[in-house]
This record gives sequence, C-alpha cells and structure tokens, in this order.
Amino acid sequence: MMRIILLGAPGSGKGTHAEKLSKHFFIENVSTGKIIRDIIESKSELGKLVSDFVKNGELISDNIVCKIINEKLKSDKCKNGYVLDGFPRTLQQARKLEEFEVKVDAAILIEVSESIIIERLTGRVQCKECGNVYNVKLNPPKVVGICDTCGKNLIIRDDDNVPAIQNRLRIYQLQVAPIVDFYKNKNLLKVVYGKNNIEGTFTDILNVLE
Repeated sequence: MMRIILLGAPGSGKGTHAEKLSKHFFIENVSTGKIIRDIIESKSELGKLVSDFVKNGELISDNIVCKIINEKLKSDKCKNGYVLDGFPRTLQQARKLEEFEVKVDAAILIEVSESIIIERLTGRVQCKECGNVYNVKLNPPKVVGICDTCGKNLIIRDDDNVPAIQNRLRIYQLQVAPIVDFYKNKNLLKVVYGKNNIEGTFTDILNVLE
C-alpha cells in the first residue's frame, strides 16, 4: 500500500505522474480537480454550492475541500492506497488532513524551473469535456486537437499565457512554502527535479519512494 501526496507548481507534471503512480502501484488517483468537476455535474446541493464558487471566480473554502477529500479517502476505492493530486493546497488543508487521521507515506515535491513551466503551459491543451491535459510537444494527443479518451475537442485555457502563468507561480510559491516545511518537519518530504523527459522524472519518483 502506498499513500502519496504530490506537490508541485502548475505545469510541473503532477497530473501526469499521479496517473502513472496510480497505475504502477494499483492505487486510486485522487485528483481534486476531477472530483470537483464530478461534484458540480452531480447537481447535488454540494454541487450547486461548489458551482457557485467557481462561477463567481472564488476559491472553494478549505472546509468544503477538506470535507470532500476526507469522504473520498474513506471510500472503498482508496482502501489499498492513493495518490493525492492538487491537495493539500494550503497549510490549513495539510493540518486538516492530519486531523482526519489520514496516513501519508511520502509527500513528493516536483521542482521545475520557471522557464520550463512557462514553456510547458503555453503549449498545454485541455479537454473541455473530461479535463484530460496534453502538451503539444511533450505529451501530444494521438489526433491533433482531439482528446484520446473521449474524442472531444481540446482547448487552450484562458490563463495559459505568460503574465497569468507568472502570477500563478508567485501565488503558488507563497502557498507551497509552508506545506513543504510542514512535511519536511515530519520527515515525509521527497524532492524530485523534473525533467523534460516524463519517464526520467517518473523513474526518479520511484527511486525516492524506495
């Protein structure tokens, strides 16, 4: 059983490596983004509440996000382990995760330089239907502009431009520093330096988990 947290800036490859870790260890890929999308599509009371946050451009509160993740981690799908992608995003979320008595074997920080992240994100395309993310250079779809999984059109996100990316990176650095220290103090932090080669980075991740 492996219980892993993936940390990293936008464009660091968290989503790609979360999926690879899920398949390698036969554990659940807990993607906060996907869970949020599924909740919104469910049209439940919680879905309507979360949808209102998103439509208004507001951040979903830590309490709501933590409740959603806690329920997911208690499900049967996670009983053999999990990899958390996109959570925790704040120190409060990291502390709340501990209050839930959720076990963590390792928190892996994927470090990537700003120049590489900008290059990656300006080449990123995303499926507007299922949320799958591709990169036109590093991880292109089999058919240009079409999602491999659901066959829907791929789009470029509005915030995947240089000024917006740089702003997101500044916000990320402010948020992640306390989380990194939190897991470092618990001797759970593992640092991997991301490469342009996906397999090379994944090999490094497996090595630090041994």
